[in-house]
Amino acid sequence: MAIQSGALRFNSDSGKLEYYNGEAWWQIDNFSADNATGGARGVFGGGYSPGVYLNVIEYITISSTGNSIDFGDLIASKDRLTSCSSSTRGVFAGGIGSNPYPRFNVIEFITISSTGNTNDFGDLSGTRDNLTSCSNSIRGVFGGGSTPTPAANTLVNIIEYITISSTGNTQDFGDLIANNTRLSACSSSTRGVFGGGNTPSDVNVIQFITISSTGNATDFGDFPAARYGLSACSNSTRGLFAGGYISGYSNVIEYITISSTGNATDFGDLIAPKVFGAASSSSIRGVFGGGNAPGIVNVIEYVTISSTGNSIDFGDLIGIKSGLSACSNAHGGL
Repeated sequence: MAIQSGALRFNSDSGKLEYYNGEAWWQIDNFSADNATGGARGVFGGGYSPGVYLNVIEYITISSTGNSIDFGDLIASKDRLTSCSSSTRGVFAGGIGSNPYPRFNVIEFITISSTGNTNDFGDLSGTRDNLTSCSNSIRGVFGGGSTPTPAANTLVNIIEYITISSTGNTQDFGDLIANNTRLSACSSSTRGVFGGGNTPSDVNVIQFITISSTGNATDFGDFPAARYGLSACSNSTRGLFAGGYISGYSNVIEYITISSTGNATDFGDLIAPKVFGAASSSSIRGVFGGGNAPGIVNVIEYVTISSTGNSIDFGDLIGIKSGLSACSNAHGGL
């Protein structure tokens, strides 16, 4: 019988859990970014503050509470970008700039454990904003978004990937179930999960990929209601989706079990309804920052991923902002 991509086994010789990527067995390491770096760090980049597109990167220590600290700058000021990460590198991609509102195809990176400005990594396959991304320790995967055409913005179903430890342009991965923008994503070490968005109608669809392979996304389940502009993060077991627009601004947090399939379940509530915020995580905490509530905010709040309940105040971002993105060196894909 053929081995299915994503299958797991325990290797009794090495004493390690392994997964099959469709071609070979890969070892799943029991790695803690907290042990390697002295702390799980969440990094927020870019965004929009009234009248101003931002290039600011700032960071928090996820296990503590407090206000964010300046990290450095993106190559350009931009809104509606996305980011993903390994345990060492954070990668930012795409976005939209100020008047005449250029879309970007630029991918740039930072070393999460240090501070400083981004460095050029390569390019997406096209200029794009309102895309999303997820990652494991090896690959970063970008999906969906909108790209400009002479007549209007065109939604795309493109999924593409990079090898985070190297540099270079993206390679084709496959397609989302439909053209989709303003969606969000999270991951385990094996799966990337995409949720919500506009097609252009608001959707409640959740879909997934196996990160180590290539191919089209597969149906996972549904949110209770169609939504877009939400924030997502995860540990290795659970994915959380928070906020967004559901016939109005939402404060709802819902969760999934990434290794299974099925509909999202209620987790709790954010401090206030918001759309276009950003989220990062450790194995213990999910942290949500910024967004439009309506009225753009600088609030950072957190939850304990393994439990359920409402979010708790963490601190503040450097300034009020929405349309930012976030990553960490300790999320569920690592």
